Amino acid sequence: MKKLFALLFVSTLLFVSCEGDQGPPGPQGPAGDSLLGSVFEYTVSFNSGNNWEVYRDFPSNLTVYDTDVVLAYVLNGVDGNTDIWEPLPQTIYFQEGQLLTGYDYTLGDIRFFLDGTVNLSALSSDWTDNITFRVAILPADAINGVDTSDFSNIMPYIKDSEMINLDL
Repeated sequence: MKKLFALLFVSTLLFVSCEGDQGPPGPQGPAGDSLLGSVFEYTVSFNSGNNWEVYRDFPSNLTVYDTDVVLAYVLNGVDGNTDIWEPLPQTIYFQEGQLLTGYDYTLGDIRFFLDGTVNLSALSSDWTDNITFRVAILPADAINGVDTSDFSNIMPYIKDSEMINLDL
């Protein structure tokens, strides 16, 4: 009987002390604070006097690196209490031609512009006045593989849930 208990003790000790191979690593979690980006809004108007383009400086407390990703969205409407943001560039087709709303940027500012084959001077004020843009600046590593065509997909990577409105 003592031999049976000894054998049982040794075999239990063996099973408890054995360790198998480590499994594969899990998926990458959300980026830490050091990788989180910023988001802010501009409301601008386009006209022939500003050559259908508007430049806006990035916030002075923000450092933009050449490895960052700068994304811009235009407010396209509201559904209930939810804003509808569409990624830029955006092309709208009219019978008279097409309208392109686009952007480009440097490390210090962003330029929003209208272009296309339509007569820009003939556009209604719905297309030119008080257009709200949302800009997100994120480290490229933070959004690797994220579908940026939907603004809600990048929200987990934003530093503050509060948006900065930079209307000038």
